Amino acid sequence: MKKYTYSEKKDTRSGFGAGLLEAGRRNTDVVALCADLIGSLKMQDFINAFPERFFQVGIAEANMIGMAAGLTIGGKIPFTGTFANFSTGRVYDQIRQSVAYSGKNVKICASHAGLTLGEDGATHQILEDIGLMKMLPGMTVINTCDFNQTKAATIAVAEYDGPVYLRFGRPVVPVFTAPDQEFKIGKAWMVNEGIDVSIFATGHLVWEAILAGEKLAAEGINAEIINIHTIKPLDEEAVLRSVAKTGCVVTAEEHNRLGGLGDSIAQVLASKLPSPQEYVAVNDSFGESGTPEQLMKKYGLDSENIVKAVKRVMQRAGSRKGVLL
Repeated sequence: MKKYTYSEKKDTRSGFGAGLLEAGRRNTDVVALCADLIGSLKMQDFINAFPERFFQVGIAEANMIGMAAGLTIGGKIPFTGTFANFSTGRVYDQIRQSVAYSGKNVKICASHAGLTLGEDGATHQILEDIGLMKMLPGMTVINTCDFNQTKAATIAVAEYDGPVYLRFGRPVVPVFTAPDQEFKIGKAWMVNEGIDVSIFATGHLVWEAILAGEKLAAEGINAEIINIHTIKPLDEEAVLRSVAKTGCVVTAEEHNRLGGLGDSIAQVLASKLPSPQEYVAVNDSFGESGTPEQLMKKYGLDSENIVKAVKRVMQRAGSRKGVLL
């Protein structure tokens, strides 16, 4: 198992703030809009540097999406910012009609995604947003794992022509990816090469997958761990190449098991390489109030549950082959 270490923890939303500032420096067409959550979205540095390129729309998310779509007509590259719940569920009609259907170059940037919003509870958490957004034709969906990757992704989507949903979070998490990385939209990142099982993880679950890989290695199980930061377009080649080698799959995500990364992987495998698969995800329920750590543990989104899923799926794969594990 390849060793990953970290010297600090940062929130991925701060990676977005740093990336937005850099994107603004590189391209004068980059503009930002916010629905009264400047601090939560870490937009203040961009505002300080480019006050004439920032629009505070207030608690009017639908209006924000319409304004962003309109700004693209004049050649601007708008980044909208609010919580993931309000970025998707509250304004789905406006995104569908004014952004996706029209193919507008809007970057929908969503913080506080998943359970790790924490104490604000189910009304502010969202576990359906990846499914909502990936079903929209032409929409690119990105879910990053740490500060550095979020910063790199924000810069990359500014250079990408087309609508993007960029999802990140509130809690501080280990910073373990390279600060100078090149973020390639649609290309999976090999975290650890292995031969016994494929673990496809996204967002905050990538670090949990690494911890699980270390625990599995101590038991003699060599897991291949792949960071699927771009859920749409999915890197099908990377998925099929890995599963052809390992023969079994675990997917891990901070999202409902219905409609998320796991379903995207399952669709590819069902049509091209049927294989045993286990899900580490929220099992079709809403969240609740609690600390991020408490919620991740209660809903089974941690390294311990990834290890359990690996053992289940390897047992299934072994039984199918007539091998007792």
